[in-house]
Amino acid sequence: MTNNHCRWGILGAAFIARKNWQAIRDAGNATLVAVASRELMRAQAFIDECQASAPHAVVPEAMGSYEALLARTDIDAVYIPLPTGLRKEWVIRAAQAGKHVLVEKPVGRHAGEVEEIIAVCEQHRVQFMDGVMFMHGRRLQRMREVLDQEVGNIRNIASQFSFMSDAEFQRTNIRTHGALEPLGCLGDLGWYCLRFTLWAMRYSTPVQVTGRIHAETRQSPDTPPVPLEFSGTLAFASGTSASFYCSFTTTNAQWAVVSGNQGLLQVSDFVLPFSGAQTQFNLTRSDFVINGCRFDMHAGVQAESLDEPSSNAPGSQEAGLFQAFSKRVLSGQIDSHWPQITLQTQRVLDACLLSARQGGVPVVMPVAV
Repeated sequence: MTNNHCRWGILGAAFIARKNWQAIRDAGNATLVAVASRELMRAQAFIDECQASAPHAVVPEAMGSYEALLARTDIDAVYIPLPTGLRKEWVIRAAQAGKHVLVEKPVGRHAGEVEEIIAVCEQHRVQFMDGVMFMHGRRLQRMREVLDQEVGNIRNIASQFSFMSDAEFQRTNIRTHGALEPLGCLGDLGWYCLRFTLWAMRYSTPVQVTGRIHAETRQSPDTPPVPLEFSGTLAFASGTSASFYCSFTTTNAQWAVVSGNQGLLQVSDFVLPFSGAQTQFNLTRSDFVINGCRFDMHAGVQAESLDEPSSNAPGSQEAGLFQAFSKRVLSGQIDSHWPQITLQTQRVLDACLLSARQGGVPVVMPVAV
């Protein structure tokens, strides 16, 4: 750490890392030192392309191995966007090297891997966090206030995150590769729906879940099938119910609705805010009025906007992610909340998938973590 900046390395030149290349720059308290790939030329090409689009004041160094990056003494934290099938090894090796770890999701192939990861991070006193960007936006903070003050007792939560892929994606993309990304759309997209639901419920663990796989694919006979389209339900001890849908075979959608006894909160872009200088959501209190033979439903929609850039700028949620993580590293204090909610999300996801593999039978969840 130097000049109140957390010094970062990126372990893997994955596509999503391009967005976080800029987020590190925009965080204000972070510096990107190096990017590693298994091939030096690939790391250099990644840096050249990103530097041309979102230049850093000091060009990060290209490295031809992950081991070499982890051995550096001028890096405090690493961002790991490697495939899920490879994550456990490199998160553990990063923690053993004394590096704080920000990792893409899903964090592991199953909760057992996540438990191992967290245990090693705790042992080596490094901060662990998953890369769910919306957790670090100002909009989420404001939605918390509205849920508590205006929506009231939450009775139902519904969400969807989907995009329409083509045949080439389903045949060759890493997200449909059973060995590298065994959770398919459930891990890639459903993770966000589950995290939003758990956040809305203040991380109460559901007592029972169900899951259904509506479509799946297998890239080769040697790899297991992965979900292309998935839906699930969650039941909570409070009586609250939740449902979610995620898909690689449905049009772009990323909405969530939280219904309470006083009103409902609606957000149309809870994962990736629609492009612009503001983020938005709606509070709805519809009113049904009968007057003689007239039956009128009044919309009662109250739109709320925040001066918050959608992306690619200081103050955006991805910049907030790296700013919050860097602040934690600079403080020298480990926050156990982040690994706890990662493990909880993975356990609920695992239970949904188990239900789906068993034909949709309900799965009872263990006692809350």
